[in-house]
Formats: sequence, structure tokens, C-alpha cells
Amino acid sequence: MDVDRGASAPLSPALPALDPSGPVGRVPPSRTPSRGTPFGCALRPMGPEDLPFVVAEHRAHFPDGFFARLGLRYLTAYNRTYLTSPHARAYIAEADGRPVGFLVGVTDPVAHRQHVVRVHGRGLALRACASLSVRPGLALHFVRTRLGRYVRKLMPGRNEPIQPTADVPPRAGVTAVLAHVVVLGRVRSYGLGSALIGRFIEDAVSAGCARMSLVTAAGTDGAGGYYERFGWRFAGETRTPEGRTLLAYEYDLSHEAPRGTAQ
Repeated sequence: MDVDRGASAPLSPALPALDPSGPVGRVPPSRTPSRGTPFGCALRPMGPEDLPFVVAEHRAHFPDGFFARLGLRYLTAYNRTYLTSPHARAYIAEADGRPVGFLVGVTDPVAHRQHVVRVHGRGLALRACASLSVRPGLALHFVRTRLGRYVRKLMPGRNEPIQPTADVPPRAGVTAVLAHVVVLGRVRSYGLGSALIGRFIEDAVSAGCARMSLVTAAGTDGAGGYYERFGWRFAGETRTPEGRTLLAYEYDLSHEAPRGTAQ
């Protein structure tokens, strides 16, 4: 099963998994990400009640992403996977008690993908088939750009052995993946983007991850310059199945102290 890759929107994403379908955000993370939040703002874990907000903003910021094009029901089910996986993290940013942003990411992409296939795979597949059956153009696009890769990825023996469903620590040296970050335009000067990213960095360090990765759109639509300025290292280029160029970045976590230790 895929994880829809983000690429860029006004303060948007970066992401992992099998399907890069849209760019990463414009939130400039700092070299020493903020461990707090601005006055009047708060971060909290994402819950099922937040999915309507998350899905609406996902569609608004990444309308051309393949998963967004599959429709509301599929996108809701897809975002729900971040709430059930022990290898995923999902946060909501609030201002005056109202959601104004979110972040989703994974601390072990392989284990998270296995969880998605095992727990949500059937439901996601049925929703995708239902959506493609009434969108013939999108169905043809899927056959041309993704079907072969999905079959290869999901063939028996092609994936790593399924791991237990308990909170298994990530593999040594694993790369956490920052998937999507979105902050509403009216609060982008509040520092919520870097606060969200800082929270994910803390959790990735606590989980034993060695580094983080993201992708962002190439050119003026992307946020590569911001990430380079604040310690992210350019790691190469990749392309979406549609041929769009994305820039990959990594962030070394070795200098980040685990939560609860002296800085």
C-alpha cells in the first residue's frame, strides 16, 4: 500500500513511502526547532474528530495528489492510518482552541507500511476500486503509472516479514519520514510550522531514529532553500509517476538530545 508523498503548498509537506504525488511544505524548520509553542497556541495529538479538518486542508493544499483525487472517503481512510499505527505520529496545532495546522509522519516507514497493509489494506483497496470505477480517466492513469509498481511491491516474498502489532521500536539507524505539514495562512507568522516539526523531531529522536527525510517540489514552488538554511542536507532528486521532479532532503538527528536529557 502506498503513502501519498507531499511536495508543496504554502506551508506544506514532505513525505515517504511508495507514492510521491505532491510537494513538501513552506514551513522553515529551525536548526534548533522550537520546543514550545507561541502564546495562545498549543500542539496536541491528532484524533478521529480532527479528520474532517485534516482532509479538507490536505485536499486544499495538495489537490493534484493521487490520493486526494481518489476522493473524500479514500483520503479520510488514508489519514486515519496515521492514528492507528504505532510507527506514525500525527499532531494538531491549535490557536485559541481551534485547529489551524497539522503534521503527519512516520518513525519507521517499512513497519508503518506493513501496518497499513495488514490493518487497513482491504478497506483502502475497496475504497480505491470504488473511486476508480466512477473515474475512468483516473483509473487509466493508475494503470499506466502505478499498477505495475503496486503489484511488484505487494507480491508475496517481495516485502520484509510482517512484524508484531505491538509498539516495536524502530530498526537501528532507521530514517523517519516527515510526510505532510500544513499551517493555515492566517497564522503562518506564529512559528507553528517549526513547532510542529520540532515536536516530530523530538519523537523521532526518542524512538531511536538516526535521521529524518522529506521531499519538496523543485524550483520556486518548493522549500528547498529554507531546509538547507536550517540544517537539512540535499540528498538528490526523485520523480513522481507523473514525471514531476521532487528534491529529497535529510536531517541528521545525531546532535539532537533525547527528550528529558540535558541540552
